[in-house]
Amino acid sequence: MMPIAMTVGATFHHFFGALSFLTPYMIFAMLLLTYCNMDMKQVRFSPSHFWLLCIQLLGSVALYLLLRPFSELVAQGVMVCVLVPTGTAAAVVTGMLGGSVESVTAYSLLCNFAVALAAPILFSFIGNNTAMPFWESVWMVTQHVGLILIVPFVLAFIFTRFVPKVGKTIGSYSPFAFYIWTLGLTIVTGRTVEFVISQNSSQRWIEIALAIGALLVCLAQFLSGRRIGSKYHDTVAGGQGLGQKNTILAIWMAQLYLSPIASIAPGSYVLWQNLVNSYQVWRKRNQLG
Repeated sequence: MMPIAMTVGATFHHFFGALSFLTPYMIFAMLLLTYCNMDMKQVRFSPSHFWLLCIQLLGSVALYLLLRPFSELVAQGVMVCVLVPTGTAAAVVTGMLGGSVESVTAYSLLCNFAVALAAPILFSFIGNNTAMPFWESVWMVTQHVGLILIVPFVLAFIFTRFVPKVGKTIGSYSPFAFYIWTLGLTIVTGRTVEFVISQNSSQRWIEIALAIGALLVCLAQFLSGRRIGSKYHDTVAGGQGLGQKNTILAIWMAQLYLSPIASIAPGSYVLWQNLVNSYQVWRKRNQLG
């Protein structure tokens, strides 16, 4: 589905690029379906989650500061690839790899809240909102990012706790989150291609650097997550929690709050993380065989 979605989005980029306004609604719907299907009693936080979150938040800032002297665009693109929370499909891949679905689900919930709090502050200093007064910028980003990341959890909690029939009904449709993700990937790919085509040839080296930077941080996050997870007997969940990102959210955030060309990094990350996941699943099946 991933290569089909990206191919369709790239081929009909003008059409799907015009649908980019739907992206935040699709992210909201994916999270709501996922949270309504989650057993809150199974959510347990561990020390490994703290270390993973430190890498995600502090690492994104450190990489931005490190790369900024060389290229502001590359620094923004790499930063957002580290900053964004765990992808909604991480639990599925974790289960296929024999890892703890409960652990990666708990970390996904934790980092979504953390990013909802941290992103408005970071984007007030970086990107398109630096000219605005600080608190005005924070409030503007919070309205978008906070609503998308936190409100689905609040609604899911209300449904499952006070109207469980409604929560169970919504949760029963959680497999549709995959199809929403596929459509979202098609749209953000079309939007990214539309933007790349409009750039002049002098930006090509930056686009290549963004794609390479995304590859390096993708591998680094999977390896770092697995190493931290192994210390707490949670290797697979650690790797997926830190390495598998909500790339649709990353692309949307980059296009809205940073320089749009920076979205090439998370756009490339889609490919890299799925190649890593494909390799892991192939290796796991061969071992079982």
